[in-house]
Amino acid sequence: MCTGLGVAPGNVGRVFGIFKAYCTRVGSGPFPTELFDDDGNRLRETGQEYGSTTGRPRRCGWLDLPALKYAIMLNGVDELMMMKADVLNNFEQIKVAVAFQYDGKTTDEIPFDEVSTQVTPEYEILDGWKSELSNIETYDQFPKALKDYIAFIEKQAKVPVRIVSLGPDRNQTIFKK
Repeated sequence: MCTGLGVAPGNVGRVFGIFKAYCTRVGSGPFPTELFDDDGNRLRETGQEYGSTTGRPRRCGWLDLPALKYAIMLNGVDELMMMKADVLNNFEQIKVAVAFQYDGKTTDEIPFDEVSTQVTPEYEILDGWKSELSNIETYDQFPKALKDYIAFIEKQAKVPVRIVSLGPDRNQTIFKK
């Protein structure tokens, strides 16, 4: 909306960025963190990642921090809202792409010619929380590993995560102080 008006998002008021705790993509195109293994299938099945109209399976992968930081910069995001944290409940370890190997170099930005050049993600590996989140009512009840995951994202993105969704019900939307 802002782009079409020629107005910077920061001039509208607070800008909220909404993202999933992992990445998905519909259709073709570059997706460096895409998973072609059991982890990708588990994300797809647990997160019900299928097109609402076509029923086509979405492509699933680990969180891509360079892409998230780029979206934050482009849109002037002030606060983040993380959706679908519950989809990661049963992972022993969770990977987060923090940089890319590109043309013999490491970069923490999205390479401008990512479409035509091989890009290999560099991951930080975090502990999974391996626990059910459906009965959690406050941020203080979050497992330590989930709090660590959120803190890692905040530190890397330099933007606070204010809301975390732990499921589809309204009462599973947790406000972080």
